[in-house]
Amino acid sequence: MSFGSRRGRTGARQPVKNQPSRKGKLRILARNTVLTLGLLGTAVLGGAEARTVKIVSADTLELRQVDGQELVIISGANVELRVDDDVVRARRVEYNRTRRTLTLVGAASYRSARDGQDLSGENLVVELGDEQITGQDVLISDADLEIQGQEVERIPGQLRATGGYFTTCAKCGRTPNDYAFRAERLIVYPGDRLVAYRAQLLLADVPVLFLPVIVIPLNDPERQPRVLIGQDSADGYTVEADLPFSVGSSTLGTTLLRFYQNRSPSVGAGVALRSYAPLPFVDRADLYTLADPKPLNPDGSANPGYDVDLNFGVTGRVPLSLATRDLDYRLNVTRKDIGLSETAAERGVTRVDFGARVEYPLFSAEFAYLNRFGPEPTTGIYTPYRKTEAVLDPKPYTNGTFSADTRLTAGRYTAQSNPLSPSATAQGPNISTTRLEEQHALAYTAQPWKDADLALGNTFTGRYYGTGARTVDLNLNAGLTQRFNTTNTVTFGVGYLRREGTSPFAFDALGGRLLSAPLSLNLSTVPVPDVRFGVSLKRDLFLAPDLQDPAVFTVSVNRLPLNLNAQLGYQPFTKELETFSYNATVGDPGSGTLTPVDAQPARPATEYGPAVPARPAYLRRSSAWPAPDLTLSASGGYSRVTGYSPFTLRATVTGATRADSISVYATHNIEKPQIDEVGATINATVGRDAVLNPLTFSARETLYPPTGRISGNATLTWRARYQLSTTHDLLLNRVVEDNPAPGSAPNSGTLTFSVGTVNGSANDWQLTYGGPYDLVRGGWTRPTASGSLSVTRPGQRLALSATVATPGLDQFRTELTRADLDANIGFGSRAALSGQVQYYRTRSGFYPDDTATDYLSIDPLRVSVGIGRKGQVPGAYLTGSLRQTFVWKDGVRQDPAPLSPVIGLTIDRCCWAVQAEADLMQRRYRLSVGLPGQSQYPLFDLTPDGTKVPLLNPDSP
Repeated sequence: MSFGSRRGRTGARQPVKNQPSRKGKLRILARNTVLTLGLLGTAVLGGAEARTVKIVSADTLELRQVDGQELVIISGANVELRVDDDVVRARRVEYNRTRRTLTLVGAASYRSARDGQDLSGENLVVELGDEQITGQDVLISDADLEIQGQEVERIPGQLRATGGYFTTCAKCGRTPNDYAFRAERLIVYPGDRLVAYRAQLLLADVPVLFLPVIVIPLNDPERQPRVLIGQDSADGYTVEADLPFSVGSSTLGTTLLRFYQNRSPSVGAGVALRSYAPLPFVDRADLYTLADPKPLNPDGSANPGYDVDLNFGVTGRVPLSLATRDLDYRLNVTRKDIGLSETAAERGVTRVDFGARVEYPLFSAEFAYLNRFGPEPTTGIYTPYRKTEAVLDPKPYTNGTFSADTRLTAGRYTAQSNPLSPSATAQGPNISTTRLEEQHALAYTAQPWKDADLALGNTFTGRYYGTGARTVDLNLNAGLTQRFNTTNTVTFGVGYLRREGTSPFAFDALGGRLLSAPLSLNLSTVPVPDVRFGVSLKRDLFLAPDLQDPAVFTVSVNRLPLNLNAQLGYQPFTKELETFSYNATVGDPGSGTLTPVDAQPARPATEYGPAVPARPAYLRRSSAWPAPDLTLSASGGYSRVTGYSPFTLRATVTGATRADSISVYATHNIEKPQIDEVGATINATVGRDAVLNPLTFSARETLYPPTGRISGNATLTWRARYQLSTTHDLLLNRVVEDNPAPGSAPNSGTLTFSVGTVNGSANDWQLTYGGPYDLVRGGWTRPTASGSLSVTRPGQRLALSATVATPGLDQFRTELTRADLDANIGFGSRAALSGQVQYYRTRSGFYPDDTATDYLSIDPLRVSVGIGRKGQVPGAYLTGSLRQTFVWKDGVRQDPAPLSPVIGLTIDRCCWAVQAEADLMQRRYRLSVGLPGQSQYPLFDLTPDGTKVPLLNPDSP
């Protein structure tokens, strides 16, 4: 920001005679920066309610003394200020530092970030202390309203205007406004309501109606006024009314009124409140309560009394001087009777849930209270009621490599009785008692000598109950690891685990008694390069020899051309082999490439090593594997419980591009013995290069010798766009029946061929032929030819598919069996066509006396046309839709009925809308109107049975 003025000692503006030098410009910029900082400092330090004023853009900045008051004059072609989050735009702003006011001289605008309002007018005055704004001929606009007033005064939470004009149609951009109001006095509560006194209703700016007072809700749709009038066979006439209100600027509420003609009592009432920071240390409070008259008994007799729903919640914070964060608390009180039967277990039950948490530098603490009031439960309560619970959680303690973390919990609980505790179940399905829980975790690490690591640990959870019961979960462990030459390690471990005791509660019952003292030895060594050997031994001092875990031996070889992983589990006490598995791969794709190795000069002997002779350069191979393109792999295993695992042998030959490969494999079942599976996979790419003419081929074939089943597929793809494919799944040794049942159509499986585009493109098409195939008779039994086409454009989509039955061994006709259409097409911005049409044919009986049944379903077919002036958004839409199903049996239409389209007209004027619907077949006509923030209100419903006006006839739907 630059400032083009000089000021004398009196603050008067002085003319600029000469262009300042570079150093002069720097001095002016520094001085203006100091003035700006002074302005900001005054705004920030003016008091507890001070607001921060920030200059975004301006041309000149002057400081004046007028009548003992200090003024800052900010002017320019486009002056912009930020008052906290609010935005001020004007050509001249006078900031009175003494009175702490902003005067926006001439035409200006003020954007309120909190209310989402734009105020524009002449000579606006902004009080920085109480955030009040006054002005004349002011225009106020937000997302819902546009208000004009001769004199406007804005204070936090309220806006007042005299001689006001307001409308909800301003955002439509049409002149004149469809409807508006002119009032002597306006009061606006932002986000809640607008109240106008002595108002006139204007249609196209023409007065048509005088109203003493108008109230327009501005709040959320769920807080809009709602009145429902109905009639029920049991309750008679019913009325539901929700009337919103507000208390100040922080509390919003809704009055709930209910009326039932036949209930006793007939009137119910309630309230829904939502308050933000209503009291100190309270962030939010919510209340919903409704006393609703009880519904009638099944026999129709009155059921005196009320059902009560209650939901009360409070959240807040309490600052504490020594705490690292405020004390957070919550309180919830709930009860729900409405809608529950008289015998429901939850009827009349009130739940209270309170919780608080505070955190100090050395510990954190929590308190919880959860209880229920009402009839005692007759079934078990698995989720416990923490009638009182206190938690003390000290921060973890560390000293060097030692750490300790503890937690104490004490409380009184009510929960389901543990079925494994006779003393608890004797007290009923639930039990109430106290519980003290202590938890700690200790850890220590050290290095007793070189290349050695010692780790000690202890975890403990102990629970002690008021009934005298207790549970203990103790875990002690120690481990010592010794490293040799960085690649060899041995670890000795010892542990002690103890879990015992019976809880009276089901929610924290232990899974059973456990007593274990495991000793373990783990060895990992690299005897030669690229070979790793491991041994894992474990012995539990409390288990019998035949229950001990087996010793596990592992071998890993990663030296070209061999990659081997094997594992063996041996039980040394029973002298039995438990498990054995292996996976071996032999192959080296780089064995055919010679890599040059540079020559190395001779090195004389030193005190650290002997002399090394010179070595000439040579060529080196990665391994001696004779076939770089061949890879062999084998896998298998054994288990004492399940026996031998299938043995699988696979051979893979790779082409020069690494994308070409042929892989064959066989799986042998050693237990039976037999060959379970034989298969092959082929991948090939043919073309001049990878861009111009890539032709890829892939195939998979699998034979299952025990069943004689063969399955596979093959795909030929050109330029990643078009592909030819085939799939089959056939039984080679199908059992041949001498006299097959009529219509059975025996077959060996399926065989299909298809050609089309690769899925995922904007334009897809696919042609497929095939179906059930019989190898015995040598042909398709019931083949079909199908095709699909999908075309997608921005905002448009067309999908077509059809299936045709063609002649085969057991099918003698050519006919269309299915066709689908799914379209969504837009014609510019004013017309659209969409629909889903489906046709399919079924046959019953046997050829040639079978009967065809055809179905045509339209669900729906819709046409929409926009009506309006050229270059503008359509103001009306004319729609026609058809939902109907047609059935023909042997060519004769069943239940013939004429077409039953539904014609609709929607007039959308942004601030109001009208919908008309005509069902020509049912002779039903409807009309409804909608306002901003409101749902559609039905005006009338004309049917052959008569005319219904829902707003006047309570029994109208």
